[in-house]
Amino acid sequence: MDIAALSVTMANQQIRSDASIAVMKNAMKVIETQGVQLQEMLDQSAPTAPHPSLGNRVDISL
Repeated sequence: MDIAALSVTMANQQIRSDASIAVMKNAMKVIETQGVQLQEMLDQSAPTAPHPSLGNRVDISL
């Protein structure tokens, strides 16, 4: 294999490697953001559930 072809092959491999690392960094940022948002959501107090028997009986007699 001549030196020029080897150089092109190595450059292409480096570009692929750099692109792969960039995609991985982007995915890690997205996952970190989602994790922070999930933690914030879980830290918020949940609304209280209504009483289970409230509203089951309505007196409509006149």
